[in-house]
Amino acid sequence: MNYYNEIKEKLINNEVYERIKDYSKERNRVLTYYEIGKLLNEAGSKYGDSIIEEYSKKLVIEVGKKYNRSTLFRMKQFYSLFSNEKVAPMAQLLSWSHYVELLPIKDETKLVYYLNISIKQNLTKRELREKIKNREYERLPKDTKDKLINNEEIKLVDYVKEPILIKNSSNYEVITEKILQKLILEDIPSFLKELGDGFTFIDNEYKIKLGTHYNYIDLLLYNIKFKCYVVIEIKVTELKKEHIGQLETYMNYIDKN
Repeated sequence: MNYYNEIKEKLINNEVYERIKDYSKERNRVLTYYEIGKLLNEAGSKYGDSIIEEYSKKLVIEVGKKYNRSTLFRMKQFYSLFSNEKVAPMAQLLSWSHYVELLPIKDETKLVYYLNISIKQNLTKRELREKIKNREYERLPKDTKDKLINNEEIKLVDYVKEPILIKNSSNYEVITEKILQKLILEDIPSFLKELGDGFTFIDNEYKIKLGTHYNYIDLLLYNIKFKCYVVIEIKVTELKKEHIGQLETYMNYIDKN
């Protein structure tokens, strides 16, 4: 079998296909690169790892500069990664740019986590890169990681990160409760995404009446997926008994009313 000629033909066909403005061209590229990865894997087994270097030198001249050694190596990586039966069904659900971000991940559960959220949240390549850079998976509770490994049911609290990242865009040196609330409200979409899936913002300083007095909930959210309200009290001190009592009072009010 002439591996080089087959790889070259697939790349040329893909180059032609990419000139057609069609919704399926990215899927075609991913599939083509997967098939080439398989051929490179087989050729490597037969002729040694140096075959990638040999093929890339010829392809750069005959097909295009982008088909250099690192690109071919990524294709081989892509095949090796997605020939795994656990992740294979997701192999054509994202763009090649997404997969380039995911290829360095060696931990299978971590990889599946980022694959899933990329698909569910329709992440751009840049958004996916940001999540990986911010170590979102590493900030999940250990119990959540165990549930992901064992394919167990995930609950609302399971995706809350530790710690939650909040941008200090104004570079405040001293963070009070009011400043922390201000920073959250300045970029509420990022805050909701840090909490997990399905969170929506209802209001801040949400007024409730307890007896003859008015109280204010710092943040009131609703989770569409789990169909529940979420009460948030902002504190910048160590959690105390009275804080828990206050939260329970607010939660009981929301449940009742």
